[in-house]
Amino acid sequence: MVKSVTVSDQMLRLWRGLKTVVQTSPANTHHYHTIQAIPRECTGSRISSRDRAQGRIPAVVFSQGLLEKNPSNRSPSRKQILTTERKQIRSIIKSVQLPFFCSTRFQLQIRAGSGSSVLLESGTVLPIKIHRDEESGKILNLVFVWADEGTELKVDVPVVFKGLEDCPGLKKGGYFKMIRSSLKFQCPAEHIPQKIEVDVSKLDIDDRVLMHDIEVHPSMKLLSKNESMPLCKIAPTYIENPEPIKV
Repeated sequence: MVKSVTVSDQMLRLWRGLKTVVQTSPANTHHYHTIQAIPRECTGSRISSRDRAQGRIPAVVFSQGLLEKNPSNRSPSRKQILTTERKQIRSIIKSVQLPFFCSTRFQLQIRAGSGSSVLLESGTVLPIKIHRDEESGKILNLVFVWADEGTELKVDVPVVFKGLEDCPGLKKGGYFKMIRSSLKFQCPAEHIPQKIEVDVSKLDIDDRVLMHDIEVHPSMKLLSKNESMPLCKIAPTYIENPEPIKV
């Protein structure tokens, strides 16, 4: 039996969509987490292995403009080759939670040596990549970009879905289908949200939340060719190859 969709059905679905709550967490810098680092004079696999054996993680920080494909668009790199303390990085990731580590800004202090009071450089940074060992999961390297106020950055912001336990579409037998777990934006560093929360507690079967439903700070530009793509939807459950009804 084919279910017909009336205009009133469509209006009701639209109304439910408008009731969907989409929130961005406030942009913040974890000032109470100041990453301590020291310079590396030499690089290479042997030097990196030695640093890791001493409880340190090789790292690099530079201006994100260094990644621009067009050389004319590249900004001064401010590149620094560093090492950080493994224990401190583990503690920070545990506190902030891993999914949000690369969408959170931190203070960085580069000192002359381990335990030194001589400050060589400091500023705000954004982690953009964590390299891990495929077998052990141990962090091998960290990549940061300078994220001082006013700096334009490209960042992947995690999307968190909440309200699943109250979702009417799920209670009717539908299932939640997550299509995107993050969104890529370009915005000033100070406006980077740690996460985007999408409340699906009002969604019924066949309802969905689209990219352009997300309300963010006006300075944030969504880097997507199609903003009508869905982030998630409540899909109906179909029975494959149903047995014919015996009369």
